[in-house]
Amino acid sequence: MVLITYDVNTQTRAGQTRLRKVAKQCQNYGQRVQNSVFECVIDPARLKHLQAALENIIDTEKDSLRYYYLGDEWRTRIKHVGAKPSLDLEGTLIT
Repeated sequence: MVLITYDVNTQTRAGQTRLRKVAKQCQNYGQRVQNSVFECVIDPARLKHLQAALENIIDTEKDSLRYYYLGDEWRTRIKHVGAKPSLDLEGTLIT
C-alpha cells in the first residue's frame, strides 16, 4: 500500500491541466480518499511506472508529490472515521 498525495499550483490554466492529469493517473492505480490523496495497492514495478508518469506531469518548481509507503500490513495502519467509507482495494471492484 502506498499513499500518494499531491499539491499542484492551479493559478494558471497549465496548472489546472496538470492537476487533472495527476488525478487521472492516480485514479488508474488507486482509490481517491481525499481531494489530493490516493490509496494504491500496487506492486513495485507498477509503482515505478506511476511515479515516472506523475513526475513527468508536474512542474517541480511549483508542484509537489509525496509517497507514503505503508507496506503489507497497511490495514492496521489506517483508521477511517466519517463519510465515504473506503472500498476493499484487494477485493472485487466489479460486481
